[in-house]
Amino acid sequence: MKMVKSLVLGSAAGLLAMSGAQAADLPVKAKAVEYVRICSLYGAGFFYIPGTDTCIKLGGYLRADTTFNGGIQGQPAWNGDLGQVNRYRDQFASRSRMAFTVDTRTATEYGVVRTFGQADFTFDSPSVTRTAAGSSFAAEFLFIQFAGFTFGKSASAFATPWHGYPGNTTSHLLGGHDTVTGVNNIQYTAQFGNGVSGTIGLDEPLVYWRTRIGYLTPTSIDAVGVAPNAYGGAAAPDIVGNIRVDQAWGLFQISGAAHQNFASYNTLNSATALPVVGSEPSGHPESKWGGSVMAALQIKNIPTGPGDDIKIDATYAVGNTKNVISTSSASPNFAMFSGGNGTSYQSVGFGYTSDSVYVPGGNLELTKAYGIRGAFNHNWDPFWSSSLFGSYSAVRYNGNATAAYCGAYIASNGLRVGVNTSADFACNPDFNVSQLGVVTRWTPVKNLTFSGEVQWFHLDQKFTGSATLTPTAPKPTATYNFKDQDAVSLQLRAQRNF
Repeated sequence: MKMVKSLVLGSAAGLLAMSGAQAADLPVKAKAVEYVRICSLYGAGFFYIPGTDTCIKLGGYLRADTTFNGGIQGQPAWNGDLGQVNRYRDQFASRSRMAFTVDTRTATEYGVVRTFGQADFTFDSPSVTRTAAGSSFAAEFLFIQFAGFTFGKSASAFATPWHGYPGNTTSHLLGGHDTVTGVNNIQYTAQFGNGVSGTIGLDEPLVYWRTRIGYLTPTSIDAVGVAPNAYGGAAAPDIVGNIRVDQAWGLFQISGAAHQNFASYNTLNSATALPVVGSEPSGHPESKWGGSVMAALQIKNIPTGPGDDIKIDATYAVGNTKNVISTSSASPNFAMFSGGNGTSYQSVGFGYTSDSVYVPGGNLELTKAYGIRGAFNHNWDPFWSSSLFGSYSAVRYNGNATAAYCGAYIASNGLRVGVNTSADFACNPDFNVSQLGVVTRWTPVKNLTFSGEVQWFHLDQKFTGSATLTPTAPKPTATYNFKDQDAVSLQLRAQRNF
């Protein structure tokens, strides 16, 4: 019995010893790894990049919209097949786009270092007159900010915070500046306190940020008044700046810009204004500087309801028409057709958009333009809102420019009063354009919005009488009377922000 008892006790002691040894060998439970650490320094959505002191925010949107009787993103039927109202026009056009944004910020002894980029993946409705696929990739804002400086592709210092969108969804509200997709620039912003700031910058003037220098010869202007573009390369950046006041009641801003009109040569291809042999020795007109000024106002806390506001801006330009006849892409020319008056095949109205014009061997004649646009934005309740928006723009040519343009237009189209024009025919390249629209939005859940926008566009052209013209196909050579034109479009949109 004693032997059995000893064996049992010994076995128990051995088992306890073994258990203690095994317990000592087990690893200590590790602290959970924090893979995503929230960064609260710069607002909601930022988190720290693991292993760094840099905060990052990922975001963007997915948008689908369709425009009826207009181009993509709410373009009115103001030129091309849409303006001709022919059977090649797309009576509706759609765009689907996903935008992806990356925003990084790092606190340093010199202040915050910020980088921002936006990439757009887009599919547009292919057109019956286009052979290119509808898919595209584009980079919008791509910039670095440090110690008050901005380097890269960003909004111009001339722009308002709302760009060309005081309340509309259309990307084609004229009457003021629009760099919502960014422009290459360098700029510096100084904060003076009490909501007052000032920015000065240098903008790249190429592509979208200038209109045209009209090349006027007896064979250069087509039937709807378009002269080829004789701009040379970029010789100087646009010089831009603003003074801005941000307060609880809203915003006030004054902006200014200087833009160089730099033409190529006197001898060019009349149809395209491209160089031909002998262009360089032919000389060129002397360059001229133009510019523009803008005043902008936003009023918040108005009596109509919480979140309601009014936004308005007005611009005057000389030799810098892009800051008035502006979209998020190129500035349009206008050519619109409708029914005739009984003695003509159809009516036509057109407007030629330029920064300046010249006759070979002559001087640059700067074009004047002015515009105003704005919107009243109202929230019906947390789910429904509406905006009433509009704009008015005018383009004016001086006496020398009008004489040169009309002489070239009449000669280019072989017009002679009483022969192939009416007795009351008169040429005047001045024109006005007006827009008026309303958009209503429904946001059933946060960051998901459905909207519908109706827009009226009016072209007030200054030609009178009628003439025998040969527009582009499929229009015939026929008698057309000059008349103001109108177009109405509808845009529907669904957008999810993330």
